[in-house]
Amino acid sequence: MTAVHRLPVDIRQILASRSNDVFVSAASIWEIAIKFRLGRKDSPPFDAQEAIRHFTSVGYDFLDISIAHAAAVGHLSTTHADPFDRLLIAQSITEPLILVTRDSKIAAYSPTFITW
Repeated sequence: MTAVHRLPVDIRQILASRSNDVFVSAASIWEIAIKFRLGRKDSPPFDAQEAIRHFTSVGYDFLDISIAHAAAVGHLSTTHADPFDRLLIAQSITEPLILVTRDSKIAAYSPTFITW
């Protein structure tokens, strides 16, 4: 949200295309809420409610965390330890959805994940 200009052009086009359904995980909103409240250095400069308003205004859908998503975390290799990222990986594999990430450790979980 704060550095869209840093995304590669092809990824910006994917996200902007009305022919693609773009989902934001409840796990991402949860992570924003925690980091913002704690005042962490890696926190975005907005709270979770503002993030929800923004994602809604640009037409993104929200993906709730299901029991199947939570259980799928237990089947992932331990390549990546961050619990929020592991939940995003599990959601993407379970649904299935394409996950866009700059983290090569996340991208290693599935050939359908997009990284740069």
